[in-house]
Amino acid sequence: MNSYVNMAVGAFLATVFVMMTVSIASDGIWHSEVPEQAGFAIVAAETGGEEGGAEEEAAVPIATLLASADAAAGESSFKKCASCHTADQGGANKVGPGLWDVVNRPIASHEGFSYSAAMKDFSEGGSVVWDYDHLNGFLLAPKQHVPGTAMGFAGLKKDDERANVIAYLRSLSGNPAPLPEAEAAPAEGEAAAPAAEGAAPAEEAAPAADAPAAGEGEAAAPAEAPAAPAGEAPAAEGAAPAAEAPAAPAAEEPAPVGQQPAPANN
Repeated sequence: MNSYVNMAVGAFLATVFVMMTVSIASDGIWHSEVPEQAGFAIVAAETGGEEGGAEEEAAVPIATLLASADAAAGESSFKKCASCHTADQGGANKVGPGLWDVVNRPIASHEGFSYSAAMKDFSEGGSVVWDYDHLNGFLLAPKQHVPGTAMGFAGLKKDDERANVIAYLRSLSGNPAPLPEAEAAPAEGEAAAPAAEGAAPAEEAAPAADAPAAGEGEAAAPAEAPAAPAGEAPAAEGAAPAAEAPAAPAAEEPAPVGQQPAPANN
């Protein structure tokens, strides 16, 4: 072989030998054990699904929100939905169904639209309607209100904006549905009055509880009263002769006994 070839092969083998030696030596010096689980564990506080769901629920009743809702402002906010829904009567379906006359319409019932399986299941065969509560919950968090829905909208988190949109949807009808009646919150004075009235019967119940005790005491007294004459009459009649009979002779008889020695001494 040519000497240059021998030199090249020798240099290559020497390089490989040096690299293997360095690799083996480094593994021996800086040896680290293989972790049981690959990757890094990221510790983060997790919130339960139920707790998270409770936070997403609307805190204020929709009836209260609709009492001050503005349909004109809702029309402006509806522009966020206009790319997927039409608001015109007889409007064509887009990515989502048309929303004309949607309030109190059976869920998943718009003609010509292909609903997701989750929305069909939620409608329970068309028995569930888009009432104000369902509209409020769905617009707040669509994927939470109807799990598995194909709607990708994140939701309207502001109560007033959501109420305005619902008021606008209500106006999309030839015969708008009646507004729900807001429940009046009881005043503090009215709430305290029933509590005070509830305490009165408890106080009145105390004399009622004591009444049987008094009745028992009165009933026991007459029971003992007849026993007293029965015990006292014999004692008084028997004791009087016993006290009077012996006492009188005992006091009168010693006098003659004491007077007899006098004549003996004389």
